[in-house]
Amino acid sequence: MPDPVGADRIDISVEVDGCPAHLTVDADLTLLDVLREELGRTEVRAGCRNGDCGTCTAVVDGRCIKTCLMLASRADGARVQTIAGLADGDEPDALQRAFMEEYGFQCGFCLPGMLLAATDLLGRDPHPSVAAIREALSGNLCRCTGYVNAVRAVQRAAELREQPPG
Repeated sequence: MPDPVGADRIDISVEVDGCPAHLTVDADLTLLDVLREELGRTEVRAGCRNGDCGTCTAVVDGRCIKTCLMLASRADGARVQTIAGLADGDEPDALQRAFMEEYGFQCGFCLPGMLLAATDLLGRDPHPSVAAIREALSGNLCRCTGYVNAVRAVQRAAELREQPPG
């Protein structure tokens, strides 16, 4: 006999880019599905849906996570940052500027995962080596650039973050 209607739904609360959300969702939904389908956060991209490409990356409670691999129930009470949370309004942050300056992307599909992985890395290591940058970006598939410009962009972002504002 099937479960009664509603038995496979859960209540969750998350904060996404500073905005609180309280939802009732299917218990088997991933965080990716909740972000995109329930909250309309399409800046979190759906790619492979098995953790290989990195396009669905978000920062959950300070950790870079592939949201296609995380059940939404695990994010209950979490703070989630997407690529939309990087810029200050219309002003791109240093990392976004560096990716533009260094042509660190072409089609842009991998960009959210690249930017969030690089943000995580620079938060832990403000002056990463090329090897550390390559390791941090390795969970993100890019079919356009070959990663050379993305590595340069992360190096440039480290420089930009050292410069005084203005």
